[in-house]
Amino acid sequence: MSGIAEVARLAGVSKSTASRALSGAGYVSAQTRSRVADAASSLGYVPSTAAQSLATGRTQNVGVVMPYVTRWFFAEVLEGIQSALLRRGYDLTLYNGSPGSASRRRAFDEALIRKRFDGLIAVGLEPPGDELDRLLALGKPVVRVVGTDDRALTVGLDDLDAGRRATEHLLALGHRRVVFVGAAGTARRPHVESARLTGYRDAMAEAGLDDEIRHVPSALSMPDGYAAAVDLLSDVRSRPTGIVAVCDEVAVGTIVAARRLGIQVPAALSVIGIDDHEYADMFSLTTLRQVPREQGTQAVDLLMARLDDADAALASISLKPRLIVRSSTAALGRGAIPRPEGS
Repeated sequence: MSGIAEVARLAGVSKSTASRALSGAGYVSAQTRSRVADAASSLGYVPSTAAQSLATGRTQNVGVVMPYVTRWFFAEVLEGIQSALLRRGYDLTLYNGSPGSASRRRAFDEALIRKRFDGLIAVGLEPPGDELDRLLALGKPVVRVVGTDDRALTVGLDDLDAGRRATEHLLALGHRRVVFVGAAGTARRPHVESARLTGYRDAMAEAGLDDEIRHVPSALSMPDGYAAAVDLLSDVRSRPTGIVAVCDEVAVGTIVAARRLGIQVPAALSVIGIDDHEYADMFSLTTLRQVPREQGTQAVDLLMARLDDADAALASISLKPRLIVRSSTAALGRGAIPRPEGS
């Protein structure tokens, strides 16, 4: 296997220059850096992480903490993080543990303290804030995906705006009996659920529909959305004409429940979600689109900018969702109306 000496010889530079060019530590002209990179590529040379750590003082490793890896949003965010880190020659150490689980407690109590990272990306931290406190105590830069806290840079969807715009879409179609389905019925609601519910309530209040505000709790899954919707829609006297679901998975569960109860969507019930989940198009679901993979990429960009300059003035990123209109929503009493996707 070729070493740094062979790379330097082929590029016509010293070993120290070749090392700086490949590690990014110290100044090397763009032309020389390109020549060294070409030489390394032609020889199949891959810089040693340990050697780079000695040269730069960095571990070339980023820790990632998230509650789930099998759910759509988190899997997409992880793909974005991994791709962005690989492009920069960084390794990733993943700590996956559902809220309240023994594996999650061990990650915070033991593994994260032992492991050496250049920085951490935390996806979906628990709402009370204790987890963020513990990550910040490690003394490394921390970037969050989802959440709000001035102590850490954050990348996320403007969830308040998403909840408001989803509700306004149904109101514009003439619906007045609009119910919000989702968001746990406890004071410990995560930021995403709480913000989307607040956006719904704000839109209803601004439309003078305070008396129509109604929240039906549901966990963020298709089965839970289905169960909540069956209970809600079974009562003919209080059945809504429009439902804002906290996320697309709850929205899809709602559509399935409506179909089994013989309620036509959108002729008798309009349903809108938030996310643009991979199943959204299959169920022709109107939704507010976010792109989780881009959030993962942007989280890495923020983290690297902080590592390059600890004093840099960096701002958190709040992304605006895009309304995608499909055929799960229609004007009140008019049934399905074909519309182009997007808006």
